[in-house]
Amino acid sequence: MDGKMLARLGAVVFVAVAVTATAIEMTRKEDAPETWPSGRSAEAPADPLREALIRCQALGEEGPRDPQCRRAWAENRQRFLAPGARPAERLPDMPPAPRDGLTPPSQRTDAPTGTPSAPNTPQLDEAQ
Repeated sequence: MDGKMLARLGAVVFVAVAVTATAIEMTRKEDAPETWPSGRSAEAPADPLREALIRCQALGEEGPRDPQCRRAWAENRQRFLAPGARPAERLPDMPPAPRDGLTPPSQRTDAPTGTPSAPNTPQLDEAQ
């Protein structure tokens, strides 16, 4: 076979694979996406600040000039930036487990008893 014939054969095979993949994809049935449990109740309490922010968003360019929108945005910033502003529903129920290497030496089970666990630090040669 010469080079042109091999190139044509490769192109035909490529087109055949592309058409087959398209046909398979078009015949595939669409499954409903899985929903992730949010851990929140289905009925959230009404938040007047959220409703005001949605109203301000709908105003478009008039929003920055509206005094109610300015108050709503200031309150939203205050809620977001205030220390301890995270709602209790978003905080984890229990503290995270310590990672390897961050466990205090007194709680480590891999080190033999009586041997202090020294951090893995390089020793400097003082003769230099």
